[in-house]
Amino acid sequence: MNPAEANLREAKRQALLGQLSAAEAALRANLDLDCAEVTARVHMQRALAHIQEAAVAVSGVGRARTVWQLVEDLTKLKRDADGLRQESSGCTAIKTGR
Repeated sequence: MNPAEANLREAKRQALLGQLSAAEAALRANLDLDCAEVTARVHMQRALAHIQEAAVAVSGVGRARTVWQLVEDLTKLKRDADGLRQESSGCTAIKTGR
């Protein structure tokens, strides 16, 4: 690859990173709005995770997960959070002997 091709490739990569950053900002702004239904918010949160992972892959800063690894990690995280919510709602107060 000659220097001109390398510069063009880098310019395209930087443009893509800018677009990913703009998409992330738009999703974050819309997550703060209370007008979205729960299902829409969950989809936006997933989309945000995918955009962030894509930025890692494009920037080459770290090792990006595959789509399937990311989905599995997000599913585990949701399952763990749901389990914690169930545990905390099922806890009973401990009575002291006073």
